[in-house]
Amino acid sequence: MEKFPMPKMYGAVTVGERGQVVIPAEIRKQYEIKTGDKLIVFAKPGGPIGLIPSDQFTHFLEHATKMLSKIKQAKP
Repeated sequence: MEKFPMPKMYGAVTVGERGQVVIPAEIRKQYEIKTGDKLIVFAKPGGPIGLIPSDQFTHFLEHATKMLSKIKQAKP
């Protein structure tokens, strides 16, 4: 699996009465998400909502920090 593959649509989910959603089986399998796993939930106000497996969150932050540093260095 690529570290950061291009975004892909996996289908639609419905929010239940208790605010729960079911993550589609294909993405659970691809990211090896199992019952009881912890996911970090993040969102931009008014923007997209994301889920990151907690054991991959540090790697995500390191990658995001590197990308932001490159952007900052590229500014005139």
